[in-house]
Amino acid sequence: MQGSIIQSVEIYKLFIPLKEPFVISLGPINNVQNVMVILRTADGCTGYGECSPYMTINGESMDTCFIVGQYFARVLKGKNALDIAGCVEAMDKTIYANSSIKSAFDIALHDIAAQHSGVPLYKFLGGEKNKTLETDMTVSIGDPQKMKDDAVRFKAAGFPAIKVKLGGKKEDDVERIKAIREGIGMEHPLRIDANQGWGTPDYAIEVLKALSEFNIEHCEEPISRHRFMDLNKVSSASLIPIMADESCGDEWDAERLIQLKACQMFNIKLGKSSGFYKGKKIAQLGAAAGMHMQAGGFMESRLGMTAAAHLALSNDHIVHCDFDTPLMFTEDPVIGGIKYLDKGVIDVSDAPGLGAVIDDTYLKKAESWCL
Repeated sequence: MQGSIIQSVEIYKLFIPLKEPFVISLGPINNVQNVMVILRTADGCTGYGECSPYMTINGESMDTCFIVGQYFARVLKGKNALDIAGCVEAMDKTIYANSSIKSAFDIALHDIAAQHSGVPLYKFLGGEKNKTLETDMTVSIGDPQKMKDDAVRFKAAGFPAIKVKLGGKKEDDVERIKAIREGIGMEHPLRIDANQGWGTPDYAIEVLKALSEFNIEHCEEPISRHRFMDLNKVSSASLIPIMADESCGDEWDAERLIQLKACQMFNIKLGKSSGFYKGKKIAQLGAAAGMHMQAGGFMESRLGMTAAAHLALSNDHIVHCDFDTPLMFTEDPVIGGIKYLDKGVIDVSDAPGLGAVIDDTYLKKAESWCL
């Protein structure tokens, strides 16, 4: 295994404007501010990883990830890249939390390991291409007419499901969903995400009851993540199934939520779980509990979303995909990776490893640090 020793670490800041602001209950996003990690081993293997830090969710920014990533580089350089468990343990011992930047290193490690095994990453994770991946398309929160117009456009483009950001006052959110249903009809699959915006259990139940007539598939994170003890009360009272997102970061959160019977589904994001190593554990726990799950992300490019697609193929209980953010970018810095086909279908490459790299054109103009 001597040839798999990590010889160098490169960290890059990736800044790309969005086509238009993406607005959720926690605030607007105008630009992609991600961090790329490249690990090179002594035998010439290269692993790529990406994270999309979200200050209001995982408490990280592009700048904090850039600095903390340098701590990890010093700890991991000289280690065996194929000892993923040992590398994850080394990062966890270096600093608590910081799940976003940990995920970028974890993805790069898994990229290398799958390449060494000569298989695509989903196979390395124990999965098969036995299902079709389809992404939804998200309508950000705003004026009801604008949200209706966006939903109509997404349906016309063939996306099999539409996800709607909510989390405002009951009257406003009901008006938004009513307008969207008027535009796309009552049958097209519709999902909602409050991003903790309804705060308390009683208010969330009130809003969910008001929305139940609109044929909603599921609702993500209706109340504050800190009130996970009350999530069972919401899910028990709601006719709309509840999916935990912000309250389900790692496998310990997942285990706790299952014990509490807090929700019907999990939304797994590599940026919350610190990567594949812990994300797989969430999926295994959810599957054992008979849950259906979603693979999603933050504002990753096609590289990060390619990683999420490999995760989705690794477990049959992951039935929903939320991989739409790269479609919001003004530029695409990725070579290879997933392809967006008609009707929201996601094509995953069978190349060994992750199957995606970052175009050197973007790396050359990005702020960087190397060890």
